[in-house]
Amino acid sequence: MIDRDEDFTRVQEARWLTRYYFARTVFSAAWVALAFSVGQRFPAGAAALLVLYPAWDALANYIDATRSGGMADNRSQAINVVVSIATAIAVIAGLQLNWVLGVFGVWAILSGLLQLATAVRRWKRMGAQWAMILSGGQSALAGAFFLSQAHAPLLQATGRVAGYAAVGAVYFLVSAVWLSVGQMRGKVIRTP
Repeated sequence: MIDRDEDFTRVQEARWLTRYYFARTVFSAAWVALAFSVGQRFPAGAAALLVLYPAWDALANYIDATRSGGMADNRSQAINVVVSIATAIAVIAGLQLNWVLGVFGVWAILSGLLQLATAVRRWKRMGAQWAMILSGGQSALAGAFFLSQAHAPLLQATGRVAGYAAVGAVYFLVSAVWLSVGQMRGKVIRTP
């Protein structure tokens, strides 16, 4: 009976994670489209989008952590919530100092390493986290690139962050599809 309950819990977690990854994909794709359209034409729109991106990441990590056992069981996500909120606030200061890409660089490194930790933890329980592991590592590398170009003008910074977000959307999509396929294969195997 315990194995059956554990299997049911794991299936529920996989379903949640699939929906979560699809939602992250949709948000990131919409954000990228806005960044390359509105964000490239209107500095105020670019500024709003640059504050929104880490704020959304904080909210998404908070929701996922609470749905996945709570903040105490998901410390890497709890830390990521705080880091992302601090980043959204720091972006406002970075806009005034022409250091937005530097702020995103620090954030990409920290959030990438925290995402990597979350994915490794989930791998042990759920599997299918290889894309999130790659995403976390690539985020940290992108952060170093952003830091090397910290003083890029606002519209250039917005375009570079949009490229980063687009790659993130692909990783979320791959993870969602990979989990979906695993769920479908599990149904076929369980069906007598």
